[in-house]
Amino acid sequence: MKVPLLVALQLFALGAAAQPLETYNVSTGKYDVPVEVAKPARPGPHPPVLYIHARRGLEDEDRAHMRELAAQGFLVLAPDWQKANMIERWPDRHYPESEDDVEAGLNALLARKDVCKGAVGVVGISRGPYFALRLAAKRPQDIAAIVSYYGHFQNPNAPEPQQLYSVAPEVGKIKAPLLMLIGDADFELRRIVNGRAFYALWERGVPVELQMYPMARRAFDFRRDASPEEKIATRHARQRARDWLVRHMKLGADARCAA
Repeated sequence: MKVPLLVALQLFALGAAAQPLETYNVSTGKYDVPVEVAKPARPGPHPPVLYIHARRGLEDEDRAHMRELAAQGFLVLAPDWQKANMIERWPDRHYPESEDDVEAGLNALLARKDVCKGAVGVVGISRGPYFALRLAAKRPQDIAAIVSYYGHFQNPNAPEPQQLYSVAPEVGKIKAPLLMLIGDADFELRRIVNGRAFYALWERGVPVELQMYPMARRAFDFRRDASPEEKIATRHARQRARDWLVRHMKLGADARCAA
């Protein structure tokens, strides 16, 4: 019996969604950090993306997002910056030692033989973009572009006046193009700080865009109670993120590395 094309595509998507991620440990030089990797189905080398999870932890929703990025053509590596340091879910502050975990993930990604040579893209979720800022300021040669989903642009440990009226000093140093994705129903302070970071980067001449999604709340792309508008916002954000990475990682239209 011949299977209709739509059904075949749906079965393929379900199979891809169930595909297990590659898991192993990488070293900071002091201890091991668990990482997970989503790979495209097509032959490599693949454009590399570092995925930095939120303070809720590395969860199945992140793995689904990683698989979506892999389906778009990217090899995605996510370090679990909480597990190695035994940081519980939803930490109320930033642990500077966890930056070593994320950097170990970057080093492991750059060292893989199945990725293209050159700088990587970064996709950060909530707390993740703060790690991305720190990395991009420290190692500008290794970060080609950043995509921020409702990200922190101030040190979570900074005093209240700085949280309200300024942005992290790394905003004044980074050169990596930055795409900011956030809902207009997100928490007010997060929206304000995203706005301040946008203006600061634009004034410095750093390529930056801020996409504000109407009627979208915090974690609009993760929510199990997502509204119809948030579901559309998620699809739009995924496409915008892909286009941003393709453009600033200087990839082909099919998201393949330049020859």
